[in-house]
Amino acid sequence: MSEPRYSIMFAGEVLPDFTLDTVKANLASLFKSDLDKIEALFSGQPVPLKRNLESAEADKYLAALQRAGAKVSKQSEGLQLSLVATDDHPDEDAEPDAASSNTRMTCPKCAHEQAKAIECEACGIVIEKYLARQAQLQEEAASIQSSITSTSPAAEPAVTASASPYAPPQANVAEQLPEFGELKPFGVTGRIGRLRYLAWSLVLILVMAPALGIAALGMGISDTVGIILIAGVTLAMVVVSVQIGVQRLHDIGWSGWLYLLNLVPIVGSVFPLLMLLIPGNAGANRYGPPQPPNSTAVKVLASLWLVILLLVVIAAIVGGVGMLDSLGGDMDLSSMDTESSYAEPAEAAAPAAAYEYSEE
Repeated sequence: MSEPRYSIMFAGEVLPDFTLDTVKANLASLFKSDLDKIEALFSGQPVPLKRNLESAEADKYLAALQRAGAKVSKQSEGLQLSLVATDDHPDEDAEPDAASSNTRMTCPKCAHEQAKAIECEACGIVIEKYLARQAQLQEEAASIQSSITSTSPAAEPAVTASASPYAPPQANVAEQLPEFGELKPFGVTGRIGRLRYLAWSLVLILVMAPALGIAALGMGISDTVGIILIAGVTLAMVVVSVQIGVQRLHDIGWSGWLYLLNLVPIVGSVFPLLMLLIPGNAGANRYGPPQPPNSTAVKVLASLWLVILLLVVIAAIVGGVGMLDSLGGDMDLSSMDTESSYAEPAEAAAPAAAYEYSEE
């Protein structure tokens, strides 16, 4: 007698806590197919997803599809090379209550026997939901065990003779992102944090300042040459500044197109502060994994901005004090000029009065 074979049947129903769209997307990812083809499975008619499976293989498919949210069942195939009891030739060894076994069930949790139902009368669990959860826990335990085994230095991949090429994947088939993203100063892909944004901006200024000075020397050759050189250096500075600004926005989880808000009046004076103050996402986002940890050079360059701001404040204070002193000196000179203008007529009048007195 040959071993029994099984089929995985699906009638378009989904398990509790799963939405129809989610199940369709999961099945499309599992079977690596288009959603249009997956739609045909939700016609409401029982469809065999897989035939001629051994019991162990059928259980693997059943667990994988239940994790995807599909309400599937394992059914024994009727055509087998074995002696099967029929109405004309009943099985004499069959138990008397075998005909009623289709209407009875045993709870997988508490082993309570009852009529077939969605919930258990004794413990109150939802049977299908409980089975799906148990299959998920078994899969998680198997994946953890396989990861522990794979990290062992003596571990080698083992392939059993019973492995089927059509078995559901046991590993995560999603795209595996690296722990940290790649740094690309001259590009609009990737992410950088606040300190690296400050450091790269300072390096850009330190490089472009002498470049503009050299380009200005072209004015000595010709006005046209000088203008072209200065325009080229300025354009390069703007392009690189936009690139690192877009990467900073990606770290926050925002679209790079928001960088255009810097051109909007009023908003453009506030938006750069938001780029400096808002922290980036701790983990990976839709723009990729997080940036590598900040190096010592990045921290030093970013801290130089504090020194620059301090020097600007000191220069402003010194300039303000000097302006006040110059204004005070001008006011003293003007007051002295006014006093001398009043004193000169009085001194001129004094000799005249003395002369008149001597005549008398």
